[in-house]
Amino acid sequence: MGRSGYTCVRHTLCCLNLIFWIIGCGILGVGIWLHLAYGGFASLLPSYRALSADSLCIAAGVITFLVGFLGCCGSWFESKCLLITYFVIVVLVFLLEFTAGTLGFAYRKHVGETLQEELKAGIVDKYTKNNQNGLKNIWDDIHLKFDCCGVKEYKDWYKISAWPNKELVPQSCCLPEFIKNSTCGTTGAIYMWHQQ
Repeated sequence: MGRSGYTCVRHTLCCLNLIFWIIGCGILGVGIWLHLAYGGFASLLPSYRALSADSLCIAAGVITFLVGFLGCCGSWFESKCLLITYFVIVVLVFLLEFTAGTLGFAYRKHVGETLQEELKAGIVDKYTKNNQNGLKNIWDDIHLKFDCCGVKEYKDWYKISAWPNKELVPQSCCLPEFIKNSTCGTTGAIYMWHQQ
């Protein structure tokens, strides 16, 4: 009776970790797809590139894949070394998640303000009219998808390095009914622009 219970636990642990192994492959695939499809969005916050969605998915996929592999192989082959490594990694991941969640909750306001300042600095210093670094296409995409202009408001675009001493906005800030007007962003007519 004792041996069959041990075998049942071993097979259950193996099956559960096989599922985690497959999930890890899926998360890794999603991370790679995000990197290939939307990797440009990480350039909006160059100081926080490692915290982009694609990087986090790739890291989570690799860790989940590794943990699933160690747990599945360790239980299947009854390897004490693999099972101890599996247990240590699971405990470390749990502690990291708990710490990150606690710090994220405690500093949530500060993190939001820091990200906004980083985005504004990117607009002021790195945005170019000729799309040299790809930021023009990224900001145009954001403005069009979210019907917005700038980080907080349209004034974020005033007097940036791309057009010093001018109060202009990109064409993508224009309201849908004015977006075909080629001078919409340069006229200074704020009623044509998204206000937020």
